[in-house]
Amino acid sequence: MPFRTSLAVLAVSFSLFTNAMGADHAPARDVADVAKAIEDNYYDAALGKKIADVLRADAAAHKFDAIHDDRDLATVLSDRLRPFDQHFVVRWSPPAPAAPAQRNAPAPAAAPPVDMDRLTNYGIRRVEVQPGNIGYIDLREFADFDFGQPNQPGRQAIEAALQLVAGSDALIIDLRNNGGGSPAMVGYLASAFTPMGKNIFNIFHLRERTISEAPTEWFAKPRVDMPLYVLTSARTGSAAESFAYTLKNAHRATIVGEATAGAANPGDDVDAGDGFRVFVSRGSPISPITGRNWEGDGVQPDVAASPATALQAATALALEAVIGKTPADQAIDARWALEALHAETGAPKTIAIDDYVGNYDVLVIAQQDGRLSMRRGRRPAVLLLPLGDDLFSIAGESSRRVRFERDPQHKVMALESMTSDGESTRYRLDPQAKTTATNAR
Repeated sequence: MPFRTSLAVLAVSFSLFTNAMGADHAPARDVADVAKAIEDNYYDAALGKKIADVLRADAAAHKFDAIHDDRDLATVLSDRLRPFDQHFVVRWSPPAPAAPAQRNAPAPAAAPPVDMDRLTNYGIRRVEVQPGNIGYIDLREFADFDFGQPNQPGRQAIEAALQLVAGSDALIIDLRNNGGGSPAMVGYLASAFTPMGKNIFNIFHLRERTISEAPTEWFAKPRVDMPLYVLTSARTGSAAESFAYTLKNAHRATIVGEATAGAANPGDDVDAGDGFRVFVSRGSPISPITGRNWEGDGVQPDVAASPATALQAATALALEAVIGKTPADQAIDARWALEALHAETGAPKTIAIDDYVGNYDVLVIAQQDGRLSMRRGRRPAVLLLPLGDDLFSIAGESSRRVRFERDPQHKVMALESMTSDGESTRYRLDPQAKTTATNAR
């Protein structure tokens, strides 16, 4: 039985391989079919013909004859086409085999389509409020929906995300891993931060008409003055770029990160036959502000940062903006959060760890991997971030601080646990129980 199973596996594998190789492999014919799909569907008919003619000329020059695997041909064609339009992608998959005809047999029930939007939570990966009351939305896709139907899941999902950060003093929208999606969502989400009716949205030029990315239904309560930051990377593409480009040029958001992918022209897959599909751009956006788009160049950041540090950079900017527009007595939480962020990301401060280690009533201060930790009873230990002058922030909880007090001989004698709302509790060091324990957990 194992031997027969192995033969079956080999048979399937060989079938897939021979399909990829093509029973009557003819690269020139497949290239011609891809070229025709582009010529018939590209948003600019004249340019589409020129691109198609380039492929035909390459085929006539036998540039593809040595390619014997359809998968390789798809990759080569994608690389050849991408300089003309960043959205061009050619893919190949084995054509579905025709089902054998059976007299009087009922048609098999079609499997329900997989709802990928639901499985990916309509592009919303994470929503939270960070220290200092900074909202954060990690958005991986611009989910589609139709206006006039407010109960559609994609629209409800983004509205729920915005509701969760509605009380934030600033907002960061993370598009570093967002490859695009629906223009409807671009317009609707942008309308949550711009004055109603403002003429900032791209106009898409198709072969026979134009359409606007402006929403037909504006977000009900846009926050037009809230500091807004958009994170980008080289992976940010298409609709995600449109969102960043629109708000950047409207001077409504600060873009933090890398230049985006530079793929401006939206479209869809076109069947080119024999298992080949090519993504063809059906339109090209033009901004009413710049008179152009971001194709090839990408959206340039206002503040350059690597993908690894963009969130920290934007968070610092957001906290600074909140501090700058808030009365001093109401900005303590934001100021503490900014100081904690600098302590966590800046050059580490050198401290005399042994000065602080010991038992302070119910609190234990210990050394943990070269840093100070604080533990109360069975609660998990928390790390202390030095701010200077015997003052520490608690890692991950910037609204809490610890200040150590010294006696006239400059020896630590007590600590004060403080919160940003003004509460504090003092704990005295027990000199008889001073510990030098290391790596406490």
